[in-house]
Amino acid sequence: MSETRVLYSVQDGVATLLLNRPRVLNAIDLAMVEQLANAAERAATDDDVWAVVLRGAGRAFCSGIDRTALAAAEIDERFFREIARATNWLEDMPKLSLCVLHGYSIGGGLQIASACDLRLATDDAILEFGATRHGLVPDVTILRIARLIGMGRAKELALLNGRIAPAAARDWGLVNWVVPAEQLDATLQDIVEQTAHASRTAIGLSKRLLLESFHRDPRTMVDALVEAEHACFASWELKHANAAWSRDKSADVRYFPRG
Repeated sequence: MSETRVLYSVQDGVATLLLNRPRVLNAIDLAMVEQLANAAERAATDDDVWAVVLRGAGRAFCSGIDRTALAAAEIDERFFREIARATNWLEDMPKLSLCVLHGYSIGGGLQIASACDLRLATDDAILEFGATRHGLVPDVTILRIARLIGMGRAKELALLNGRIAPAAARDWGLVNWVVPAEQLDATLQDIVEQTAHASRTAIGLSKRLLLESFHRDPRTMVDALVEAEHACFASWELKHANAAWSRDKSADVRYFPRG
């Protein structure tokens, strides 16, 4: 039986997907991307999960593709299709996905992170793509990264393989937060707690419309927008928010109980 390369756990409505090859800085091989895809699908379809956090065990988030597997010709079409399946689930799931970057967060690791909705990095995280330097296309991010940081900057990272400092990555929009390592867990908890103050229905629909807006003229999306608002009006979350507002009209934040 193969080693468990991705650990899955759920606590208080938050699923944690933990890359679990710390001895090789969570380097990615076929077994890992298969397990990550399965875990992401499981989290995406679990009605008891409100938010998903992707992390790495040990000293790094992920050191990229397993070079030993690559040199042994063990990286093939199955690998690229599975990593695409994993990142598609992270991007498309109707709930918030958040990646935590610490230590080496390079190559395929940073590519996977780019598919999540949000990214939290430590101020000493090491960020770079590096794929073309190793003779590969940065596969799962080459079709996404320009939407995050713009074409010019995307070409700089993908073609020149430069390392980007966390502060600059935040300025570019590659990551959302940068904090000292000792503040990482507290900041993560604060971000996750914010998911309890937003409607899961509205988050899922907002994600879908945001993604579609890159491919469609906004004028053709009015019906989709109205359909989404109808779904929100039919949700228990809006009823809960209205009831809370009726009880206390001065309240700015309404807590949505998980489950």
